[in-house]
Amino acid sequence: MRGWMGKFRSLFLFGTLALILSGCGKDNLSALKPKGYSSELILDLMLISIAIMIFVFVIVMAIYAFVLVRYRQKKDDEDIIPKQVEGNKALEVIWTVIPIILLLVLAVPTVQATFDLADRSTQDDDGVLTVEVTGNQYWWHFNYKGEEISSSQELYIPTGERVYLDMKASDVLHSFWLPSIAGKMDTLPGENINTMYLEAYEEGVYWGHCTELCGPSHSLMDFRVVAVSQDEFEQLKEDFRNIDPEAKPETDSAVRGQETFNNQCMSCHAIGNAPMGVGPNLSNFANRERIAGILEPTKENLVSWITNPDEHKPGNKMPANLVDEQQAEEIADYLLQLDHTDVGEDAPTQSEE
Repeated sequence: MRGWMGKFRSLFLFGTLALILSGCGKDNLSALKPKGYSSELILDLMLISIAIMIFVFVIVMAIYAFVLVRYRQKKDDEDIIPKQVEGNKALEVIWTVIPIILLLVLAVPTVQATFDLADRSTQDDDGVLTVEVTGNQYWWHFNYKGEEISSSQELYIPTGERVYLDMKASDVLHSFWLPSIAGKMDTLPGENINTMYLEAYEEGVYWGHCTELCGPSHSLMDFRVVAVSQDEFEQLKEDFRNIDPEAKPETDSAVRGQETFNNQCMSCHAIGNAPMGVGPNLSNFANRERIAGILEPTKENLVSWITNPDEHKPGNKMPANLVDEQQAEEIADYLLQLDHTDVGEDAPTQSEE
């Protein structure tokens, strides 16, 4: 009796911990709050799978409980071998056909959804937006095909429209995951291009993450997608096209920071429509919610990132101690005034809804 109770307690404790830990994670990275066509389709498949698993579990446990009670050996019963049922064709047909039916119930909508999510029939139509996505260690770059604009770490899309993503990696294998609007897709090095599409129902800020182990800072490879109205998106494109990298900042410290940045940093980074280097495009940097995707957007954190980036993102390609502390503060003053557009500033984040 004690042994049975001990096993029950261990099982109960393990189940309770599993239930509690299943709720851990970031509330802005959830596939259970669909805000787009693809994510809604994926959630429907998840619910069908869960329903089938619950059905099978209930049936199996009911049979198990019935057999346990009905055929339990009583104290005065003789020791007998129960009647064997091997070779019973009816039973074998039943427990073969039922799993096949359940698999078909799951397979048919899964195959339909797979073809639906891979549909590229409208990608080349006039007015359809395609964004070239490049995964890097440990950040994302977005080039808006045919629009002559680009951004890093933040992807802007119009609501109510299908936006195609042509994805690849510049170094190692990454995986683009945006649970609130879409599913995930691997980005591969070389010439291999994988394509998926986004279709956001409503305006807002939606967080994404890399889900393929790509190095020591894989867990820090976040990005965000800002869905705005069509009018705001047109305004955004106009604002980004008119970015002047040579525009003079307002303060003397920021002016010195701009000079240092142009001399020391522009070989890797870009502002405006300059070609992508080995580092992110820093257009509209002042409006980002995170520095390097992980730090609060304060001057202190930015200076710390500039002087010692490996402390925050181990394995990243940005060199440390390229400038001294004072120069880092001046560069921070310059970057924190790069406010090129106010589009998306008031968009609600998923965790606030």
